[in-house]
Amino acid sequence: MSDGPRTGSQTAFIFPGQGSQAVGMGKALADNFPAAQAVFDEVDAALNESLTQVMWDGPIDALTLTANAQPALMAVSLAALRVLETEAGLDLAREAAFVAGHSLGEYSALAAAGALTITEAARLLRIRGRAMQEAVPVGEGAMAALLGLDYDQAVAVAAEAAGDEVCEAANDNAPGQVVVSGTKAAVERAIVIAKEKGAMKALLLPVSAPFHCRLMGPAAEAMEVALSGSTVMTPRVPLVANVRASPVTDPAEIVRLLVEQVTGTVRWRESVIYMAGAGVTRMVEVGAGKVLCGLVKRIDKSVSTSAVGTAEDVAAFIAARNAAASAA
Repeated sequence: MSDGPRTGSQTAFIFPGQGSQAVGMGKALADNFPAAQAVFDEVDAALNESLTQVMWDGPIDALTLTANAQPALMAVSLAALRVLETEAGLDLAREAAFVAGHSLGEYSALAAAGALTITEAARLLRIRGRAMQEAVPVGEGAMAALLGLDYDQAVAVAAEAAGDEVCEAANDNAPGQVVVSGTKAAVERAIVIAKEKGAMKALLLPVSAPFHCRLMGPAAEAMEVALSGSTVMTPRVPLVANVRASPVTDPAEIVRLLVEQVTGTVRWRESVIYMAGAGVTRMVEVGAGKVLCGLVKRIDKSVSTSAVGTAEDVAAFIAARNAAASAA
């Protein structure tokens, strides 16, 4: 299979990451569509607990725990995708040029493309969430959003702030929106330096650990072990990988990049630029919220976006699909 897009396919399906969680997410999908309920049942069985109870009843503090949020967001994404397949006749392998996901969303993308089973993705994300949480003692790490600086400027700020500690660019989300991660004191210095360098805003993020920096080394080691015991198949659709911002289909390479992703920069801006440059004109965010749609619009206004995470979104997707078929 080629790593490039299929000829004639202009749509990419993208999957959200942490921060998009909300109590109640996915409940209406489960209530209205048996295919969605089946996904949630599979995730609960994989984890041997009722994660859906936390998702639908809260409290938000429990849902936001990294070990819960990661498999929960994947569950909503895959539930929504299964509904599109059963209700709208979506054939991802035929219709998608690429799949991509933001951080944990990469696992959702791989499950959507058939490289991982839902059960495997849920188990891996539970391990990933716990390992990332436990890699750094609470309070010792931090993340901050630097708004109004480009990526190179943010990298320079992080390097200046680091000193003999850690401060690195964690997420290159969109033009003028870069997140840095590292030891708390270094990240706090980065906020001061960023403002001195002309950032419009620089603020600490309400996260429980410093994700996507080298402090996550123990979590990367844990994922290397976990993934070595997992079955990763060739995806039906090329994955645009976070740390490479280019497509990959080889299972061994996918595993290597998933391990690298734990400590590496999420190159979302470059990933969107790559997909648009490869002919993608439409991106569909599948799962909770619309964060990625907003980022895509900031990166390339010519790419159309839509989000599918609720029963209403499914109805809108089907209506748009029917209208396009009628016009064809």
